[in-house]
Amino acid sequence: MKRKIMFVSLGCDKNLVDSEMMLGMLAEKGYEFTDDEREADIVVVNTCCFIGDAKEESINTILEMAELKKSGAIESLIVTGCLAERYREEIRTEIPEVDAVLGTTALDEIGEALEEAARGDGHDHYKSLAEKPLTGVDRTLTTGGHFAYLKIAEGCDKRCTYCIIPKVRGSYRSVPIEALVREARKLAEQGVKELILVAQETTVYGQDLYGYKALPKLLRSLCGIEGVRWIRILYCYPEEIDDELIRTIKEEEKICHYLDLPVQHAADGVLRRMGRRTDRRQLEEIIGKLRSEIPDICLRTTLIAGFPGETQEDHEELLAFVGRMRFDRLGVFAYSQEEDTPAADMPDQIPEEVKEERRAQLMELQQKIAFEAAERMAGKSVTAMIEGKLAGEDVYVARTYKDAPNVDGFVFINTDRELMTGDFVRVKITASYEYDLIGELEDEPA
Repeated sequence: MKRKIMFVSLGCDKNLVDSEMMLGMLAEKGYEFTDDEREADIVVVNTCCFIGDAKEESINTILEMAELKKSGAIESLIVTGCLAERYREEIRTEIPEVDAVLGTTALDEIGEALEEAARGDGHDHYKSLAEKPLTGVDRTLTTGGHFAYLKIAEGCDKRCTYCIIPKVRGSYRSVPIEALVREARKLAEQGVKELILVAQETTVYGQDLYGYKALPKLLRSLCGIEGVRWIRILYCYPEEIDDELIRTIKEEEKICHYLDLPVQHAADGVLRRMGRRTDRRQLEEIIGKLRSEIPDICLRTTLIAGFPGETQEDHEELLAFVGRMRFDRLGVFAYSQEEDTPAADMPDQIPEEVKEERRAQLMELQQKIAFEAAERMAGKSVTAMIEGKLAGEDVYVARTYKDAPNVDGFVFINTDRELMTGDFVRVKITASYEYDLIGELEDEPA
């Protein structure tokens, strides 16, 4: 009888795709899965180390699972992902309960690693960071089945000074269009209605394979897949957004008028030290063009507060920029000093309390902008996708095209009609509560 595996997937949605691939490969080998550590024989922790908080969460999770191993509650403990790639020696030295460590490009060896651990002969598995992205794997979806992430590339070439990703994921490597279309068709056959394109950067997709930015071509190919209703694009670097991409988003009905473009800052001196490729004027021009060409576009961004050398004037410039741009969605991270990055050794590191204070000021401003935008939605009709139902209540939870899963808001719909997760409905917005909307069903088709 095959042993039961519990997977703990930490970090970003790109990491989640890796977990789903490993789950799929292990399912083919006949393994069973559980979410209950009391039933698990094996635990696999897929880790993240992007910023300090993510690293701490990964380490604490490994230590927690190591205690289960020490007590005899589980037989094997495997660690994968970015932390495993970056700190392979430290994990094996400091946490001897770990049976095997897999690097970011060795996911296809998860079955072999488990078999070795069962024999008491665990080996670490690593490959070159230049390895081609894994394709052709039947993933085991963990997102509920109505939406799925489609990872279109691995690694990054931008080399921002605060970021460790190129060291743990390698240079940018695109997945061929034909492989992505095959994967997307399989997902659609499983009932997936929303595809969410992810990579460290989606906008330069295909440059390494085809010699040109092929994201528009990929998008048009995906739009032809029956069953897919929404296609959402995340992680678009502003400087790579060109006229062809904008035209494709405008012309293809399935592409959500939603872009996630992480700008990180608006003060030119800070942007230069970050190694970013845009200045404030260019950012404002790109955002202005997007809104001019696609008036109903929803723009999400992320910012870093307290980057080394950030002055109070820089911070105030960023506040003013946020006030002018009025992003629909915005998240702020306090700068995390990551070893082995150029920014970690820069002078004028900002005290933690100042970073947190600046982060809070930015979020307070964005909260006001977001709440006002939500209030203005009252009386409008929108299309929404059902996410689920509140237990014991006649209230369904849904998302509009403006809402990416797990990061944006919801629409709460009061109705006694029977709806299914993944259904598309028309909703009239009647009120708002902070970031979320409240509405009622309309009779017209979605």
